[in-house]
Amino acid sequence: MKDKRILYISSELTPYLPETEVSKMAFEVPKEMHHQGAQIRMFMPRFGVINERRHQLHEVIRLSGMNLIINDMDMPLIIKVASLPKERMQVYFIDNDEYFRRKAVFTDEEGNLFADNDERAIFFAKGVIETVKKLNWAPDIIHIHGWMASLLPLYLREYYKNDPLFADSKIVTSAFNYHTSGVLSGQKLIDKIMFDQIGNDKLGSFADGNGDSFVKIAIENSDAVIRGSEELSDEVSSVIDKLDIPVLDYYPIEGFTEAYSDFYLNKVL
Repeated sequence: MKDKRILYISSELTPYLPETEVSKMAFEVPKEMHHQGAQIRMFMPRFGVINERRHQLHEVIRLSGMNLIINDMDMPLIIKVASLPKERMQVYFIDNDEYFRRKAVFTDEEGNLFADNDERAIFFAKGVIETVKKLNWAPDIIHIHGWMASLLPLYLREYYKNDPLFADSKIVTSAFNYHTSGVLSGQKLIDKIMFDQIGNDKLGSFADGNGDSFVKIAIENSDAVIRGSEELSDEVSSVIDKLDIPVLDYYPIEGFTEAYSDFYLNKVL
């Protein structure tokens, strides 16, 4: 993996959020690839539950300051950065006061989904891509973990399809079983994405209105897929089986390293 450039984008990441199947793999995979000599960039949302003082986040002024248009609204993009403890890796945080200041992640105190989770996902996808453009860092591989990162493959394929920085990048999505947590879909989301001149014909999976919609959209716009959970829904498995792209079966966190690096080098690139 020496000198391969890998961009990791995740909804969740330990130690900044509690351990889940997604947050643990989103930490362990970059760490192991970094140990093998890959150049790593990592992104996640700056949720309000993240303690900035304890984790030593600080704003990167040269990367902040632009506005992103989300459903005809100007939303300021703030970029923060921190270093992972004991690892010589930096994490970039996509921040915005309207979307990420609240002291919660995907749901309110009653467990209800935030009504603007769809806009938060669009903002996150655009924010990551615009920041990587400012860094002028062309990744060989872009690896997606978690549902809030799942719009990024779609936006790269459609909204940013003519951007030369990503012309040779390969997109890998790790598919997890989200149990519908935190996922919105339906016509309101479709309308907001279509505002960015992304055609309705690309958004069929969102019309289903179920919890698998986001991961299905990510898979449909990826060059390869990794089964991140031992068990996936029949619907997600069906989408994976229908596509003529490389697929890596599930590996537990204790023994994935060799399989992942081999998959990157011999199936993805």
